[in-house]
Amino acid sequence: MFEHHQKLAIFMEGALDNDSGKMGFGLMRFSKHPIVCVIDSNYEGKSVSEAVGLPYSIPVVATVDEAVQLEAEIMVLGIAPSGGRFPAEWDGPVSHALENGLSLINGLHDDLNARFGHLVKQNTIWDVRKPQHAYPIATAKATEQKNKRILMVGTDMAAGKMTAGLELYAALREKGVKVGFVPTGQIGITLMGNGIPLDAIKVDQAAGAVEQAVLEQAHNDIIIIEGQGSLAHPGSTATLPLMRGSQPTHLIMCHKAAYSHLRYPVSHIPIPPLDDFIQLNEAVAKVCGSQNTAKTIGIALNTVGLDASEAAKKMEEIERSTKLPTTDVVRFGVEKLVNAILKS
Repeated sequence: MFEHHQKLAIFMEGALDNDSGKMGFGLMRFSKHPIVCVIDSNYEGKSVSEAVGLPYSIPVVATVDEAVQLEAEIMVLGIAPSGGRFPAEWDGPVSHALENGLSLINGLHDDLNARFGHLVKQNTIWDVRKPQHAYPIATAKATEQKNKRILMVGTDMAAGKMTAGLELYAALREKGVKVGFVPTGQIGITLMGNGIPLDAIKVDQAAGAVEQAVLEQAHNDIIIIEGQGSLAHPGSTATLPLMRGSQPTHLIMCHKAAYSHLRYPVSHIPIPPLDDFIQLNEAVAKVCGSQNTAKTIGIALNTVGLDASEAAKKMEEIERSTKLPTTDVVRFGVEKLVNAILKS
């Protein structure tokens, strides 16, 4: 969609210090584009590192005008508000960005070409979550493939499924493995330039969309499928079409180590015991033996909220109790999980 040399400004007003900014955080970690600034007036004049402790020297500015002065060419909406809806208070900065010639990357459900298309001249609006018109109905064709299909699953939303998956993909590529990555959410699609916006696809076609995307990667020996949602979450339907469409051979469980309950607004619901939840995901994938067997081969911990010693202790504790290789791919590296995939 865009050339990698084009410069990004990430719009994160009010979200740099909380997990609604996950789109922006994902871009900071993985984007091939140069990032000239983050827009959040709460931390104007600081770097991202100074503002929130993340290891990025990207300057934080207060306005779109400052981003233009820094020669930004594309503004990315780096916030994922609840429900993925576009807030009315963003009309001003988005209009101003487009009027000043910036292109826009929109990961929300709203069609911003329809809303702001009259402001576009030489620039572009990319509505990342716009699905194709129709997808085939899934028929478990992925089971005919001889490759390894690794589905990232999680105990909750925002548990690190995308981050762990992309780290695995990058590490396997460095080893010369023929590996593909299937993006299924707005961040992965933005980073990879392709994929399926799973939560914008009609439920009857969702598994077929996953199947189609996996079959397009059939030439690879290993396929990493970006996970969405969780079987534990009452508001999530995403895991089932991911399992049905990809027919995974392996699962990697992603878990927020510091949390005992699901995140707000369902924080009254406890996260199931990890061993039980692993068995549940394997059982759902297998469907009483009638579909593909998927074995959990590792655990990707998200240790945000724990200091380094607490994180290491939790990692060892979970590895001991589950007897599965366990790591925080950001803090402790991805090698344990890479080895688990290659040996499986």
